[in-house]
Amino acid sequence: MNDTPEWRGAYDTELDASGLNCPLPLLKAKLELNKLASGAVLKVIATDAGSQRDFRAFASLAGHSLLHEEVDDGVYRYWLRKA
Repeated sequence: MNDTPEWRGAYDTELDASGLNCPLPLLKAKLELNKLASGAVLKVIATDAGSQRDFRAFASLAGHSLLHEEVDDGVYRYWLRKA
């Protein structure tokens, strides 16, 4: 996770993947990222605990930046900047 100083929580698009189980949150995020321009930020909301591992690995392997992640009462939020 990078938490870049210039990042302030802003995002271009939000994807609510609440209630979906692995691998659907990640697959839906990949489809949404494909629609975005390079440098755009996607915020993903998920409830699947396995999504933490999935989004970290995906960002690293695909070259995207995982700007921030947080968890609050079983809700996981991710901010991904498209490569």
